[in-house]
Amino acid sequence: MKTTDNSDNAHLTTPTRLTGSEIVWATLVGEGVTEVFGYPGGAILPVYDALRKFPIHHVLVRHEQGASHMADGYARASGKVGVAIATSGPGATNLVTGIANAMLDSIPIVCITGQVSSKVLGSDAFQEVDITGITLPITKHNFLITRTEDIAPAIRQAFQIAKSGRPGPVLVDITKDAQQSAAIFDFEAARPSAYNPHPMLSVPGTSVMDGALREAAELIRAAKRPVILAGHGILQSNAGEQVRTLAERMQIPVGMTLLGLGSFPASHPLNLGMMGMHGESWVNDAIQNADLLIACGMRFDDRVIGTPSTYSPNSKKIHIEIDPAEINKNIKADVALVGDLRQVLEQLLPLLPGRDGTAWLNTIASSKGNAAVRDIRNLPDNGHLYAAHVMHDLWRITEGSAIIATDVGQHQMWEAQYYHHELPRTLITSGGLGTMGFALPAGIGAKVACPEREVWVIAGDGGFQMTASELATIVQEKLNINIAIINNGYLGMVRQWQEFFYEKNYESTPLVSPDFVKLADAHGIPGIAVRDRGNLEAAVQTARSHSGPFLINFLVEQEDSVYPMIPAGKALHEMIRRPGSNPLVEKPEDE
Repeated sequence: MKTTDNSDNAHLTTPTRLTGSEIVWATLVGEGVTEVFGYPGGAILPVYDALRKFPIHHVLVRHEQGASHMADGYARASGKVGVAIATSGPGATNLVTGIANAMLDSIPIVCITGQVSSKVLGSDAFQEVDITGITLPITKHNFLITRTEDIAPAIRQAFQIAKSGRPGPVLVDITKDAQQSAAIFDFEAARPSAYNPHPMLSVPGTSVMDGALREAAELIRAAKRPVILAGHGILQSNAGEQVRTLAERMQIPVGMTLLGLGSFPASHPLNLGMMGMHGESWVNDAIQNADLLIACGMRFDDRVIGTPSTYSPNSKKIHIEIDPAEINKNIKADVALVGDLRQVLEQLLPLLPGRDGTAWLNTIASSKGNAAVRDIRNLPDNGHLYAAHVMHDLWRITEGSAIIATDVGQHQMWEAQYYHHELPRTLITSGGLGTMGFALPAGIGAKVACPEREVWVIAGDGGFQMTASELATIVQEKLNINIAIINNGYLGMVRQWQEFFYEKNYESTPLVSPDFVKLADAHGIPGIAVRDRGNLEAAVQTARSHSGPFLINFLVEQEDSVYPMIPAGKALHEMIRRPGSNPLVEKPEDE
């Protein structure tokens, strides 16, 4: 951890002449930034040279993609804006996947990149790329800064844009000469204009909004089979309390999107579990049989709805959403409440006196009894270790309170099914982009944001190898992170699709991997391999009691599949169910 020689932050209250590089850090300090993730290089080196003067901790990544994922994980876990820094050319382009990931999941990050001197812009100078052009489709906004006096206003506006409305990534590209020149830094004078909400946002107190609220309330009061669809917007809006009040007062069951998990307690009797392609069958059936859907901060993603033409065909839809572009994009809304979810619900709740939902809840409960996956704690030990065992036992041992950063694939879906999230911001996962390699760097970002929390990285053997170099970052930062590798020897989800839809032609999915325990040991991280369930709990407890990072290589059943599964192009109720010969299947009498 570095020390600083300028911790009084006097420059924030008194206009001071600073270099552009110093202005970068001074502005970040003013925005409340205490940690950044990055990798130095020639075009950003003046900024790195000035870092020693400011009270910001820099996490040195091993690849710039790791920096953008760490900033993403930091933002998800903390609710703050994450910051990533890289040089020009390949440094900047290496950020792109992480920026796209943040864009699709509405995560507020600010990426600052160095650029070649303004005098040689456009000349194909060494390590010059048009990073603002490259990232235009995957950022909310981006800036190319060529003048020192524009640095502070641009960074301050970047933070405002990243966290306002529907959050997302912003990139600020600063030429090297702008970093090296000097200008007067006035933090207050650099304040952006007040946030101007989208003109289509409904304003409480207006006739349009009040009419829509009354119409929504009438639909809710009249509904016999309503379902709340709980999305990521609940976390972004801090609307968990309001959604819970709506569900409890009106006795409405709640289905969760992947990114919504944790926004509504998993143990709550009204929580049905996850919906969609790999959601629980009773959740999807409830949605298909509903007469009213109340979509709270979710965008009707294709993995949630199946085919639009067959999605919940007999229900009215109330869509509460901050981004007007999402209204009627995939599913037509009967009532659109465009605005911040928490503010909208605070206006809606006084119009709802309460209702008895017992009959509908009993119907769903009977469906669940006939279709639920059996409690895997009661499965006989047949010598096989299933990934579901790992997820369930990890949930049980940690009491559902750990922050879990997952990669993408089968293990991600098993985690969503078997690790029951009670608390908000405890599932850090890539939803829209589905980025393999996300888990390890995102887990690092989450741990930096929440050093007092227990953090587990859960990754498949394929995705883990994409960003395994960040093990060195964990060691250098002395981070107490536990890593669980779900090792089935395949690119598991791709193999599952090949099994179901490509006649078991396992082309390019069998995977040769290193000995992960030895790989961890080479970094100075202890580890252990687990091949049967009998050793699972002891291994997890060993990891939890260790004072530093720890890796467990779980050698699980190789050709297990995630059930249920909705094939592409099929309706939400047309699920592939677990075969009766599978030991994880439940029969009605097992309930």
